[in-house]
Parts: sequence; C-alpha cells; structure tokens
Amino acid sequence: MKFSMKVLGMLTAAMFLSSGLAIAGPEKDPESPRVPADQRAAAKKDKSPLYDKAEDASAEIVAEGKAIFEGKGTCVNCHGKSGTGDGPAGAVLNPGPRNFTNCKFHKKRKDGELMWVIKNGSPGTGMVPLVPATISEEEAWKVIAYERSFCKK
Repeated sequence: MKFSMKVLGMLTAAMFLSSGLAIAGPEKDPESPRVPADQRAAAKKDKSPLYDKAEDASAEIVAEGKAIFEGKGTCVNCHGKSGTGDGPAGAVLNPGPRNFTNCKFHKKRKDGELMWVIKNGSPGTGMVPLVPATISEEEAWKVIAYERSFCKK
C-alpha cells in the first residue's frame, strides 16, 4: 500500500497526538547540541566522503539532498518544506524540530554532529534514527548539504 508524504505526515502527527505528547512550540534552545556529551568529540570529527564542508557541496548534491529530504527521508514531515520545523508531524513534537534556517545553529554544529543525529536519533526529541533503515549514509550526507542550504547568510 502506497502512502503520500502528506498522508504519512498526518498519520505520524496523529500517532504523537494519541500518545499524549504535548503540542510543541518553537524549539526552546535551537543552538543546543543533540549529541550526548560523551560522543560529541567523535561526532564532530566525522566527515563526508562527498564534500569537505556541506556549505561547499555541489549544486547536484544539494538537489539530491532536497529530493531525499522531501521524499524517502521523510524529513519534510517534521522540518517542513521551509526547513523551519513547520511540518505536519513537527507541530506535535515537544521540543519542536530543528529550524534549519537558523544560521547560528549551523555555525555551532559540525556536519558530523548532524550525521550522528540522523544515524542515532535525538535523545529527548521526536527525531528517530534514519540510517540505515530509511536512507543510506551517503544519502544522509546529501540531506545535510541540503539542510545547510537553508541558512541564507
């Protein structure tokens, strides 16, 4: 049975609502790390095999990341097309999803930290692990390049 991304997002939102989670507002501390302190140094050292820094990724990699973000990665369900955390499922998460348009967030977090969250989920949030169950590690690096493109300096 095939579901559209919109239907999947609505089902996810309904699941969170029925679980009794509080309705979210904006993320309270958007610059705080989501990687546990004892794993942060190692995560910061993790580098993409596709680019030196996500901000320098090719237009092709960013476009592929966008397609994954809005498609099979299901990121759009929580983070929204705008990257501000305004997706249908994100509306019920507490804390709310990351706002990828926040340039201060991007300056504080290394690409490896973002990869750690995509691989492991984010403790205390609604972010679940996506690698390898939903997307590959290579696809996750492309998503990170796309997420970085939301910051318009």
